Amino acid sequence: MEDLLKICKISKKYQAKNGEVDALKDISFEVKQGEFVSIIGPSGCGKSTLLSIIAGLEDKNSGTLYIDGEESSGISPKIGYMLQKDSLLEWRNIYKNVIFGLEIRKINTPENRKYVEELLKKYHLYEFKDKYPSQLSGGMRQRVALIRTLAIRPKILLLDEAFSALDYQTRLMVTKDIYEIIRNENVTTLMVTHDISEAISMSDRIVVLSKRPATVKTILDINFEMEVRNPLSVRESPKFSKYFDNIWKELDVNA
Repeated sequence: MEDLLKICKISKKYQAKNGEVDALKDISFEVKQGEFVSIIGPSGCGKSTLLSIIAGLEDKNSGTLYIDGEESSGISPKIGYMLQKDSLLEWRNIYKNVIFGLEIRKINTPENRKYVEELLKKYHLYEFKDKYPSQLSGGMRQRVALIRTLAIRPKILLLDEAFSALDYQTRLMVTKDIYEIIRNENVTTLMVTHDISEAISMSDRIVVLSKRPATVKTILDINFEMEVRNPLSVRESPKFSKYFDNIWKELDVNA
């Protein structure tokens, strides 16, 4: 598989009242076509900052970012970004919410609208297209937010704590739904999460960052060797707890 996203020695400093603060230091890793990779690390280590740099929403101080083989700076049309909050517009119905990205990017073509309808039908949201966000459950709102992001046909999907606002039971079911949609659509995905179990259950690989200034401590391959894998079934595997223990040890900020 080819590297769709390549991060080379990315560093980031903030200017604080008492001087410069190092947030990220020489971060390097790759994400291959079709992979699902998660980033985890101690609270405040700069996980979301790194994702914002990849999305082009924040500047880096040094390093290089390659998307689909080309050096990238600024916002790339090849990236879709899904945040913790679904950010659905309450005054627009579901269909109009989903095509909002097409309108913003000025690609609201008949072909893309047809693709939106196909996605809505495929993932059981078409019958709700005339409803408004307030009429949907939290889990359904997240599915709508994902379909809105996929509507622009991104090559890389960024998820920033995308499920953390949901209660535990809903979160488990939503991660299963989102995972299956991402796999079905073969979208390369990079996810930031503080939840070790969530990272293990969804990822092909996990990038573990150190405390600030964040460096890459290790990158773990996740392989459950299942014919049919989903974020619920893997939790029953004996390998799940072994992965959890390994990552927990890596995250020991006092070590």
